[in-house]
Amino acid sequence: MGGVGRHIGTVERRARLAVRHRLGAGSRAVTPEEVAGSLVALHGTDPATVFLAVGARLADADKTVAEVERALYEDRTLVRMHGMRHTVFVFPTELAAVVHASTSLVNAAKARAALVKNMVSGSGGRLSAQWLAEVEASALAALARRGQATVSELTRDEPRLKEQFTYGEGRSYEAPQTVSSRLMRVLGAEGRVVRGRPLGAWTSSQFRWAIAPPHPEMPPAEAQRELLRRWLTVCGPATETDLKWWTGWRVTEVRRALTAIGAVPVTLDGGATGYVTPGDEEPPAPAEPWAALLPGLDPTAMGWQDRDWYLSPELRPALFDRSGNVGPTVWWDGRVVGGWAQRPDGEVVWRLLDGEGLGRDAHEAIATEAARLGAWLAGTRVTPRFRTPLEKELSS
Repeated sequence: MGGVGRHIGTVERRARLAVRHRLGAGSRAVTPEEVAGSLVALHGTDPATVFLAVGARLADADKTVAEVERALYEDRTLVRMHGMRHTVFVFPTELAAVVHASTSLVNAAKARAALVKNMVSGSGGRLSAQWLAEVEASALAALARRGQATVSELTRDEPRLKEQFTYGEGRSYEAPQTVSSRLMRVLGAEGRVVRGRPLGAWTSSQFRWAIAPPHPEMPPAEAQRELLRRWLTVCGPATETDLKWWTGWRVTEVRRALTAIGAVPVTLDGGATGYVTPGDEEPPAPAEPWAALLPGLDPTAMGWQDRDWYLSPELRPALFDRSGNVGPTVWWDGRVVGGWAQRPDGEVVWRLLDGEGLGRDAHEAIATEAARLGAWLAGTRVTPRFRTPLEKELSS
């Protein structure tokens, strides 16, 4: 990767977000596919995050729900699947092979081994790996016949899915587990099934399952190169620590992929070494100051492990839960300045926590974004899956 190149400071890193993350008013996207492609991945653990993250970046936010549902469930140009760090994301469908080979295969092997071990020991040997193979083959055949199905529907076709075993027998966390719930997560990690339409509205976390669309197999090292190149194009400069955290890879895998793509090292404020893709060393074109209201788990707020350059450590207690999940955030020109929530009647409310240097233009721009969000939500009440202190306070 050669010697360390030029310096990219905090101001420049924030400026890159306007265009690359589709947050500047002149950089907004036309379709959800453009948003997902620009960000590589949208957090999908909380279903509402996908819609809210897209809506914040669409030129016509009123089309958010219809367009995201079209992309996910009709055209299938976006797919919701397990990816980095055993987490559910929404990707452009053409990235499924890259994510699967670079990340999911290793996670899936661990998940299956754990399921078999827990199932055999927790059933006193009554359930076995061979038994599981028969059940999953039957369940996948039933799912293929149905097209999409809930777990409850699949258990009617294959009653053995309802079998239970004891997880953590004799330990403080001992609890009964059902084969169906664990098996579907394993099949999801293996890229054999994906989440389909929710049972209720777009905010629902109860999904149907569907057979995963086919994708070509890729050598893991090639897939890692491609995933890292795409992510670094969107989020560079980033450190080795950021890359290891985001991908969930070993540091040796991160370094190998960085070398393979010819990543260029640069210095960052504070003395750390970051990396950008070749040809990406130059400063971005100037952009107008921008405001944004981003949802909990938004890919911009969760893009890096080191977040001090865009989020003051003093704000974290109010904006994060105890597990490190970020809640809804208010942004001004590349930094987090507060948080937002909805009242019981659906009204969007926000509060500044770091108003230093914010003038009238910033306040008006944030208010405009809050009104824009409230307009396309049209009274739909969204409660984040991971609730944070400020969100709870504002929503009450």
